[in-house]
Amino acid sequence: MSNRREFIGAWAATSLFGVNEKITFGVIATGGRGRYLQERFQKLGAQCVAICDIYGPNLDKAAAISPEARRFTAYQELLAQKMDCVVIASPDHQHWPMLQAALAAKKDVYLEKPLSKSLEQSKIMVDAVRASNQVVQIGMQRRSAPALIEAKRLVDEGTLGQITLVKPQWNWNIAKELNNGPLPGSLDWRAFLGDAPKRELEPMRFRNWRYFFDYAGGNMTDQGTHLMDVTQWFTQNTSPLAAQAAGYVAKMKGAEHPDVFSAIFEYPKMLVTWTLDYANAYQNGWSITFQGDEATMVLDDSGYAVYKEPWKRDAAPIKQAQAPVPMEPHIQNFFDCMKTRQDPNCTVEIAAAAVAGPHMANLALFSGKKFTRQA
Repeated sequence: MSNRREFIGAWAATSLFGVNEKITFGVIATGGRGRYLQERFQKLGAQCVAICDIYGPNLDKAAAISPEARRFTAYQELLAQKMDCVVIASPDHQHWPMLQAALAAKKDVYLEKPLSKSLEQSKIMVDAVRASNQVVQIGMQRRSAPALIEAKRLVDEGTLGQITLVKPQWNWNIAKELNNGPLPGSLDWRAFLGDAPKRELEPMRFRNWRYFFDYAGGNMTDQGTHLMDVTQWFTQNTSPLAAQAAGYVAKMKGAEHPDVFSAIFEYPKMLVTWTLDYANAYQNGWSITFQGDEATMVLDDSGYAVYKEPWKRDAAPIKQAQAPVPMEPHIQNFFDCMKTRQDPNCTVEIAAAAVAGPHMANLALFSGKKFTRQA
């Protein structure tokens, strides 16, 4: 693999992108996340040449950001256009079909997380990327955040000692009944469904696709992919050995996936608890607490702080720093790797390991049984 990448890199550096030549890209699925990435790709100097969405209002909003981009409603037609890479920001159940089509079209890909909709699909996707010559970056931007890289270095140096328990959590008081009112504008519902089970349109399934079994793994895999990745990255672990979970729909009436849950993951030498509550804002946002026998590290939106053992109330941290998670370094890493043909910061293997635990937790949650990973 490295020899192939090095050979292609030597060619790409001289012929794929000329001096001051802009990277050209298309966006498949121009909802809120797709447009966010569209803007940031352009901010870093790339040129958006094509946009695609099955929902008219989304396409109109994307066109306002990139007026010269060609508009498409079928992603296969967008992929037939000349461009260097594509951004895929679709619902989870479309990730594999769209990635597969992009690889076949020989486009480099920035694919939003979570990687897959199932454990089995993760393996298929990893194999497909490795059978191609394309650079694929998964949108787990914490992998490129300078302050988190610095925090990981502290862990690698042994600052925390033996880490025995890690506690990722996410609290937002945003849960409410899903909106099933009429959708304004045109929607190609059949295209949205893709390979998912056929059914009549329910607008809430389009507006809130993440909370339905047919299209996604809920916040267990969505937010969980981010936090479980950092957990495994910092502790040098891959996917867990086993998972248990419990949860329920507290306020998000109409949803199938819970808005309150807790999962427990077993690793060879540590335990991880992943908890989410979308009906409460205490310690608002995300955080990860790494508990070691020599110190504890708390990561959150404001930064990281390290507290020496034994912990005492009102104790000042022995080390702390602001730790923003900007999007730009992750996108720039993708651009750099497009030129060098090296692996990006978040490979498909990393992404598959990050979502494995959340997939396992969902299997445990909805079966009511502990799920143990096969050797």
